[in-house]
Amino acid sequence: MENQSLEITLCLCRLRSNTLLGRQHCRHVEVCPRRDPRLSAGAYAQQFKKLIEEKTNGDVTVEVYPYGTLGQSEDLTELTANGVLQFANASPGIFGSFVPEMQVFSIPYLLNQDNEVNKKVLSSSPTIYGTLGGKLTDKNLKLLTMYPEGEMVWTTNKEIRSPGDFENFKMRVMASPMLVEAYKSFGADPTPLPYSEVYGALQLKMVDGQVNPIFAIEEMKFYEVSDFLIWAGQQQFTTTVITNNDWYNSLPADKKKALDDTLAEMTDYIFATQDEFNAARLEKIKAAKPGIKLVELTADEREAFKKASMNIREQYIEMTGDSGKEVLDSLTEEFSGN
Repeated sequence: MENQSLEITLCLCRLRSNTLLGRQHCRHVEVCPRRDPRLSAGAYAQQFKKLIEEKTNGDVTVEVYPYGTLGQSEDLTELTANGVLQFANASPGIFGSFVPEMQVFSIPYLLNQDNEVNKKVLSSSPTIYGTLGGKLTDKNLKLLTMYPEGEMVWTTNKEIRSPGDFENFKMRVMASPMLVEAYKSFGADPTPLPYSEVYGALQLKMVDGQVNPIFAIEEMKFYEVSDFLIWAGQQQFTTTVITNNDWYNSLPADKKKALDDTLAEMTDYIFATQDEFNAARLEKIKAAKPGIKLVELTADEREAFKKASMNIREQYIEMTGDSGKEVLDSLTEEFSGN
């Protein structure tokens, strides 16, 4: 599961309302690997459809379209900014090219280990929706919400419990400079490879491990060519929902309220749903490969990896300057739960 240029399938939802938009269409993009509606983002699309149609008494309807109809993730973000689309779902890293501060979500151990804390911050943070969201409005994008789709889990050919265990260990990562540096700091030898080549690389022992959410590990059957599943707590796969800023500001008050209320209601739903979906996929993995070893690092073991990766925060600040430092400091405090 890629964080920026994800090799997955998306669902595209189009909202259509004659009284709200005349002949104009508004569209909402949802992540849905291999068009599987049982995954959390596919469920998000269906629940969004249900709620918005109920709240508008059918005045707004939602249709679901397969990914590829209108382009790739970067294309869809650009189309949203240009007003061709009204909604898009995108990973935070998509914005990194024009809002470098958004790469803060690539920093290991930024989020809390308690998802209740993460839920509060990701849905209402003044740093996310004020500081970072304000930078997106300069590109005619409005950040509406963020949510996780699951913890990023290591699949490996040996047990990893400390940075020292990563010595001479080839870890497949996506081609993101910050992720490459993060895994170097963990002690591994990060090896960028295309998503489609990961299974074969694990099978042929060209790499010793890789990192993805559980639903992607089950979907792509990475567990078949791995001996361990390891929860280190270093990162979650997060996504955003954005809209065209001009379009949002032009909405009549009742339609804007329906949209805002729907998004607010979706927060509890999606956090619970992603937990359920990932738990169900883990059970499938355990049933398919009973001998696979499940490892959850202790708090002290996680702290060792966090300390090893603190230099990534310095690199982020060097890249983004004072504004990035302010974002990082603020989010560190917010995600601390204090």
